Amino acid sequence: MDLVSRALARDREAFRIIMRRNNQRLYRIARGVVRDDAEAEDVVQEAYMRAFSHLDAFRGASSLSTWLSRITINEALGRLRRKRRAEGAGLMSAGATEAEIIRFPLSPDDIDPERRMAQRQILQLVEQATDNLPDAFRTVFVARVIEGMSMEETAELLGLRPQTVKTRLHRARALLRKELDAKIGPILLDAFPFAGRRCDRLTGAVLRRLDFPG
Repeated sequence: MDLVSRALARDREAFRIIMRRNNQRLYRIARGVVRDDAEAEDVVQEAYMRAFSHLDAFRGASSLSTWLSRITINEALGRLRRKRRAEGAGLMSAGATEAEIIRFPLSPDDIDPERRMAQRQILQLVEQATDNLPDAFRTVFVARVIEGMSMEETAELLGLRPQTVKTRLHRARALLRKELDAKIGPILLDAFPFAGRRCDRLTGAVLRRLDFPG
């Protein structure tokens, strides 16, 4: 609430802190819905603008992160619905259903080319399998497993009963295991990264839209 109060007073650093704390979570949630890197960034930008323009409505009933996540998923789902309506058939085009693979930035400290290649291939498999999940299962999987939200947070975010979240997560895991087998576990923590330049770029873009100097 202190950060919210500072942001309402047009404290530039408060906006920056809020975004840097939430960028990765919101990006992962958005991408879990729209399945496109650039569009996910657009969704997060718009979600921040919507949230910041209605920041006085935040009462602290849930955490700021949960509140921002709800706005983000609503923005992402709204885009998806508009996209499907525009296509006329109620389905995404064949090209849009192909799995999108994020090109992961590689750490300059990782000088082992074999390890680097193996990591890239495994992460691509995780992302590809996640993208291929049906919408209802994918959003639950991204929130619960990749982002690490609790059952209750996920249920609140998606407007579902906790039991429904549990059932969909179980089904999502079963579908992924067909493709990934034993590779699901620890590597998921590194999937869909959003840090470094990408995080800075998004934060800077929102600050500019809020009329803060560079």
